[in-house]
Amino acid sequence: MWGRLRTGQVRILWLVLGALLMVSVLPLGLYHRLVLQLSQEKLVDTERVQQTDLVRSLAQEIQHFESNLTQQLMSERQILTLSGLTDNVEDPAAEPKVTHLLENFVESNPTTFIYLTAVGKNGKGTSASQGNFRAEEDPFVAKSLQRAFVTCLQSQKLQMVKFRSDPLAIAPDNRPAFVVAIPLKDVNDNFTGMLAAVVSLETILHRLQDASVRGRTVFLVDHSGHIVAHHDAKNFVPGSDAGENALVAQVRSLPRELRNTETMRFSQIVDKHSVEMIGTYSTFPELNWAVIAERSLDAAQSDTGVNELNRQALVFVSIVVLAAIVVGYFFAVGISGPIRSLAASTRAISRGEFHQRSPERGALEISQLAVNFNKMAGDIEEFIERLKEAAEENRELFIGSIRMLAAAIDEKDPYTRGHSGRVAKYSTLIAQEMGLSAEELDKLRISALLHDVGKIGVEDRVLKKPGALTPEEFGLMKQHTVKGANIMRPVSQLKEMLPGIELHHEHMDGRGYPYGLQGPQIPLMARIIGVADTLDAMTTNRPYQSAMELDFALERIRSLTGTKFDGAVVDALEAAVQHGKLRLSAVEVHV
Repeated sequence: MWGRLRTGQVRILWLVLGALLMVSVLPLGLYHRLVLQLSQEKLVDTERVQQTDLVRSLAQEIQHFESNLTQQLMSERQILTLSGLTDNVEDPAAEPKVTHLLENFVESNPTTFIYLTAVGKNGKGTSASQGNFRAEEDPFVAKSLQRAFVTCLQSQKLQMVKFRSDPLAIAPDNRPAFVVAIPLKDVNDNFTGMLAAVVSLETILHRLQDASVRGRTVFLVDHSGHIVAHHDAKNFVPGSDAGENALVAQVRSLPRELRNTETMRFSQIVDKHSVEMIGTYSTFPELNWAVIAERSLDAAQSDTGVNELNRQALVFVSIVVLAAIVVGYFFAVGISGPIRSLAASTRAISRGEFHQRSPERGALEISQLAVNFNKMAGDIEEFIERLKEAAEENRELFIGSIRMLAAAIDEKDPYTRGHSGRVAKYSTLIAQEMGLSAEELDKLRISALLHDVGKIGVEDRVLKKPGALTPEEFGLMKQHTVKGANIMRPVSQLKEMLPGIELHHEHMDGRGYPYGLQGPQIPLMARIIGVADTLDAMTTNRPYQSAMELDFALERIRSLTGTKFDGAVVDALEAAVQHGKLRLSAVEVHV
């Protein structure tokens, strides 16, 4: 097949099918690819808009959340100030009132404030909490409260209004939280203590989880690249470093005071495979945090129906391919069928089957080609018939000439009249029994008719002399045997071959070899003619002997099988006699 492809010898069926597939499938594939590319571009634009709206909205929500809780703490500080409790929250007399106010505050904000404490200048005071939460039992929370106290103590020097800690993970489920604190002051704006709270980001976490759907991931980081809150809290603990993320790395590289929203396309390794991603971040410097949303392009395609579009396109293309194959097959058969018939007719003509004709069907050009081919085949057949007739006439003329020549040879000697014809007939019958072809039979018949052609050059007085030949006459007879190219054996072997037969010059050639005998070096046709010639010589009257009976002649010939005659030729002769094909009397032969 590859060899045919290299040489361009491809079946029309495959060419037509390939052409139809190229015409039908290739445009569809290119169109689908173009549509898919445009769809992906629109998909990216749509995802960019959605992510931008989402992160900005969440940033505003988180900023409002933080501003609201700060306002609540300031309101609680105002209540403590109006109650005259801010001057010395460590006073045992004031402690019950402070504790009551703190408990009321925590109970009124159960989803936001986990723990609330008010301490004096010495870091001692009272607190209220949700459930059994103990800040002193969590080392990270305790450390953040200590830092908050130090910062509030230096608030006037640092000119700060509030303290906010790094993100914290609250046991037992690593829930996101952080510590926020504001200083307590007297009427003279002197530091008297601190009001601090452990704020739960559970509300923000739920909001992130609601936004993290259909393959989209939304989370919150600080400017240092640490997780503040992530929808997958089990695997992304608050406070853990997320700097390997391309979006987080971009956030870390920005100035802290910059408010920015940007969408990026990047690659991310997931399960050792590179995944194309699209993500957006939005920073808000009020908290030094950033909201990040990211999604793989595959998930976005699946969400927007691109995968379904691909499946539908694949089904449609499959149907088109199948239809193209079916239609192309019938078209190709319609084209290649007449051409194959024409090729078969051409091969038949090359084999000599000149009667073969090609069906005149198919396309106009092919049918016209078939018409012209049939006309050509008819002309060739007519010409061949004329040639056959001329050849047969020539053959008949040739055979007739051979027969006349053989008759002229036999007329030279009244004793051998009809001898060449009888030898030809005997030879033909023997050859037929041996299964020779028609062409070989023709050659054998002509050879047998001409086996005594040398007699033409011998004078009648010598040829018809009944007695022994003189040396001079014997020399003339030598010319006959040489010209006739008969099959020879030494004269000394003649008595062994034919005991009781009187030798005569007709049986001998110039070398002293008798006719009708053979050796293994002699061709088959010559061996057949040698046996037929001997049979006729023995069963016809000659000047030197009387005709023998057929059975006696066969017995004599059989006795010399293997030494003087070919056994296969003798067997064929006997078979012809047994089958009744060869019957003769002493003077008459029936064939």
